[in-house]
Amino acid sequence: MKLDAIDRRILDQLQSDASLSHAELAERVGSSSASCWRRVKALEATGVLGPAVRLLDPEQLGRSVNVFCNVRVRSHAREARSSFEDFVRERREIMECYSMSGDWDYLLRVVAADVADYERFLMKVLLDHPSVGGASSHFALSQTKYTTALPT
Repeated sequence: MKLDAIDRRILDQLQSDASLSHAELAERVGSSSASCWRRVKALEATGVLGPAVRLLDPEQLGRSVNVFCNVRVRSHAREARSSFEDFVRERREIMECYSMSGDWDYLLRVVAADVADYERFLMKVLLDHPSVGGASSHFALSQTKYTTALPT
């Protein structure tokens, strides 16, 4: 899909506040409400716009510890990788998972209440998975930047 300047302004605005009405959005991007509605529907239809969600404050929910965990799998066979990736999708404390190049096979971002909470997850859940051959954990001391907004 070719994005014009108005589409890009729409995307920027919706990444900041997905609860804007079509009228508010139209006013902010310099378009009519009907045109904005059509553009948003087209962006949704092509998959450029995904579902609208609300971001939660991890500290308010007692999940302020971020751990980046490198994982090495025992086997690179399709079944082993699929088993591990299915496991990752089911675990709510795993916020992100990336298949990686280099020495480690996967990089996970895991949220935990505290170090003991993460240790329980690591020792009793992650390392017990039959596909996992090893892990290395790195605790984030602070968060310098966090955004969900992509450059348009």
